[in-house]
Amino acid sequence: MPSRPARRLLPLAVLATASALVLSACAGPADGGSGGDADAELVWAIEGANLSAGHMDPQTSQLDVSGMVQRQVLDSLVFQEADGSFSPWLAESWEVSDDGRTYTFDLRDDVTFSDGTPFDAAAVKANFDRIVDPATKSAQAASMLGGELYAGTEVTGEHTVEVSFTQPYAPFLQAASTAQLGFWSPKVLETSADQLAAGGPDVTVGTGPFVLSEYTADQEIVYTRNDDYAWGPDGAQAPKIQTLRVELLPEASVRAGVLSSGEADVATQLPPNVVADLGDDIAVTAKEYPGLPYSLFLNEKHGVFADQKVRQAFSLAIDIDVAVEEIFFGEFPRAWSILGPTTPGYDASLEGTWAFDADRANALLDEAGWTERGADGIRMKDGERLSARWIAWTPISDDRTALANAIQSDLKDVGFEIVREKLEPAAYNEQYGPKTYDITDWDFSGVDADLLRSHLGTDGFQNASQVSDPAVDDLLERGLSTSDTGERAEIYTELQQWNAEHVAIVPLYVSSLITGSASTVQGLEYDLYGRPLFYDASVSR
Repeated sequence: MPSRPARRLLPLAVLATASALVLSACAGPADGGSGGDADAELVWAIEGANLSAGHMDPQTSQLDVSGMVQRQVLDSLVFQEADGSFSPWLAESWEVSDDGRTYTFDLRDDVTFSDGTPFDAAAVKANFDRIVDPATKSAQAASMLGGELYAGTEVTGEHTVEVSFTQPYAPFLQAASTAQLGFWSPKVLETSADQLAAGGPDVTVGTGPFVLSEYTADQEIVYTRNDDYAWGPDGAQAPKIQTLRVELLPEASVRAGVLSSGEADVATQLPPNVVADLGDDIAVTAKEYPGLPYSLFLNEKHGVFADQKVRQAFSLAIDIDVAVEEIFFGEFPRAWSILGPTTPGYDASLEGTWAFDADRANALLDEAGWTERGADGIRMKDGERLSARWIAWTPISDDRTALANAIQSDLKDVGFEIVREKLEPAAYNEQYGPKTYDITDWDFSGVDADLLRSHLGTDGFQNASQVSDPAVDDLLERGLSTSDTGERAEIYTELQQWNAEHVAIVPLYVSSLITGSASTVQGLEYDLYGRPLFYDASVSR
């Protein structure tokens, strides 16, 4: 990978040098070690913000944390290995039709949901049909299931199912490996589907290695071992621990504190600034998120960003390198593209192509007609201030607050006013729905570059920039229709280069999911997103 201004977060080099920590990509032997206690409780501290606001169902939630915690109960048809290939899980085998429109899965016949309901082809159909049902109000999962391309699921045998699309749909296997397309018990779907978003015992029922046994909103989720589990990925059996207690702790310093004190065994979503203080007996794993880096979305159908020169000036006026380096201690790389470096199809040629250039930004704003200045130095045109309103979803971490302050300061230097509003989820959605903002922000994890369809497609459910370009829609259509790796890479390269010129999205930095684990934890593994997997985890007290 070509060098970039900010240093990459490298667990075995950078952090070990800076903090003398023991770092690993997978802590401990796969068999859980010799001292594991089969009756042990493992305590996992996470941020968990907004789970209680209707985000306990990955089929309807767009929050990463929903899939991360509910992976404990939700299994998938296939498993995606570290090299990107797919291996059997609930499906023993599968075939793709020559036209790329139909996926046929032969399912295991020995799987049951934790409420005793058999897992079969009818369960697959019930879940997939529920996801695309407009009444479910699914966005992300429905998009991953093809959205309007989903033609239906047909039960062709008790344990054989065909999932069909109206055209070739290459990203489906990757989507089918995620918790978003995992399976709830058909009994729950019949009687309590409206309660899945809130979650709880006897509602959050899947086939997974754990059973949700207790849930206290905004405090903790308790998962108990599913003793019957014998169908995990790569031969995983029932977990080695009896209880997985998930503590919901929004403050990063608190998560770090409970890990260092021994009150928690594992802590996830740690920022770089707390890593050095964890202690020598804490193993740290950091994995760059694949997908869309943390970015700013410029609403080109509302206000000043309708002018491409203003959008270009905005991106050039931010000294991203300095801000990211200082705020994230050089551990998160500055982003150059709308795909992160670990995402297939990433265009490395964009690195270094749009560095900070206040002079060029000023020239572009002059060309756009913003030549007058108010008493406070903000540019004016026809009596209107050059001002943009940025809505931000709370809670907001300290580092992102610091980054926003740096961005506002940089833009003010060129006469561009940025007014930032921190909004609770309900208030945020009131403005996001009708798109009455100029800027908003987020990152979005995903292994397949098809995630750009939801962000840049005319009808994309996350098209915060309100892009509507037939040429872009055509590229996105071609990207999901072909399974040729080289052709897909070319398509997504073209989309990244289009954004670099058009500036619908301004990528800022590529974050990593940082997890710390105590030396008493063995067998902890991670998925492609860096999320802990507890199939073989054990604890020695």
